[in-house]
This record gives sequence, structure tokens and C-alpha cells, in this order.
Amino acid sequence: MAFITLTTDFGRKDHSVSAVKGAIYNLLPETTIVDISHEISPFNITETAYILKNAYKSFPKGSIHIVGVDSEMTPENKHIALLLDDHYFVCPNNGIMSLIASEINPTKIVEINIHDRVETSFSVLDVFVNVACHIARGGTLEVIGRPLTEIKKMVELQPQTISESKIIGSVIYIDNYGNVITNVTRELFHSVGKGRDYVISLGRYTLKKVHNKYSDIVNFDLPDNQRNVAGNKMALFNSGDFLEIAVYKSNLQTVGGASTLLGLDYRSSISIEFKKPTHP
Repeated sequence: MAFITLTTDFGRKDHSVSAVKGAIYNLLPETTIVDISHEISPFNITETAYILKNAYKSFPKGSIHIVGVDSEMTPENKHIALLLDDHYFVCPNNGIMSLIASEINPTKIVEINIHDRVETSFSVLDVFVNVACHIARGGTLEVIGRPLTEIKKMVELQPQTISESKIIGSVIYIDNYGNVITNVTRELFHSVGKGRDYVISLGRYTLKKVHNKYSDIVNFDLPDNQRNVAGNKMALFNSGDFLEIAVYKSNLQTVGGASTLLGLDYRSSISIEFKKPTHP
């Protein structure tokens, strides 16, 4: 039996998550349901894509991922199911999947068309659950939807290379520690930088080095009481290969994190300027 994952902005206070799980178990009592996150900021498509893109690959091939963020069906926000990287996704066609599928094209996409058989004001519960369980039983996508050739694109938050020496990026996610994740990938950074020196500008703050891991900022040759690195700002490429701005040993509940201490928020701009190349 396939895994079914849930990624929503429902939170934990209300009944929504439990109702969705109960409906799945009612149809497939032996299935395994995994919560990826229910703490997505309301209607935040970019945050959803970042979390899901970095989580789904850890699940077995054939897993089914229900995405319940900005999921109300409208004439401009239809529902789709698709096969991508040997994983199934059931979600709104609101741009989320274009961010997840930025490097891998979907194998198959359908626009879900079972709504005339289901009366609902809660699409995730009444439509997405039925579609996911249909797939988990071995059903095909063609039975629940009509084929599509492409998905809605969301491009406004993609980083820009405005010259051969400068990248303009933006904050797409702030994690539990207050670390700030940007949309600048390791691949883009190196393809533009080509090994040149650089300055990362974060408002009135700057950084001139990208580390490989958090502890690289620590000089372990010094005695512990002389290191004085807790609270220092740093940049690194995280496990998803995105440029991250962090504060070492940060804690949003006490000393703060990169988001609060550096004044960075969702969609805040950052820039990376590389030393200008010398042309012959």
C-alpha cells in the first residue's frame, strides 16, 4: 500500500487535519499517512513548494502527496493530479507544482473532473482524498481527469541574473530556527560566479563567504570559552542546495534568528555581486 502524505496550511487547532485523515482511513484502513507539515503560512505557495520539494524525495517511489494550500476550486484555480519523478501529487493548479517541477518535468498531468459527482466546500476532504485513494488502489489518472500538457507557472519569485556579475534573489522561507532560505541555488551561484570573489548584501549587512555547514564558522583549535561565535551571521548552502542566511546557535525564543536580527522577511531581497571579470 502506498504512503499518502499531507501538506497543508490548516494548522492543528481545528478539525480539518483529523477529518482528512479519518476520510482516508475510512477508504483505505491499511494505508500509512505521513504529515509533512500543517504549519504552512496561510496561502503561501512558495513556502509550500520549498517544504514539499525538500521532503517528497525521501519517500518511496509511488507515494501520493496531497497538497492543501490555496486549494479552493475557482475558474482560475482548478485541481490537478500528476506523476512527477515517480511520485503522485494531488493539488491545486496554482503554481505550486511549477516550483517543485523546476528541474524535472511531470510524466503525466490531468485536470481532475470528478467534481460533478462530489458536492463539497472542502476540496481536500471530499475531492483530493478520493483521488489519492483511487491512485493508491492502483487506479489511473485518466479515470479521474482529462489530460493536460502543462501546469500553471509561477515565475515572479525566481532569482534574476541582471548582469554577468550580479544575482538578485529573495527570501522564500524562514525555518523554525529563524534561518532565512533564499531562492538562489548552489548551481546558479556557481554558474554566475565562476569562482570569483563576491559580496552578499542583506540590507545593511554583508557577507563575503559561504560555508559548507553551520559549524564551519567555529575555530575548534581555540578553547571553548574563546570561540565567541554564537550569534554570528553566516551563509551556507543547505541540504536542499539553496543559499541560506543563518545566525549560529540561533533561537527565535531567546536570542533571535537571522530573520529577526537581520531584518529579513518573506520576499525580502538579497543580492550577490561578484568581482567583475577582466576581459582580454
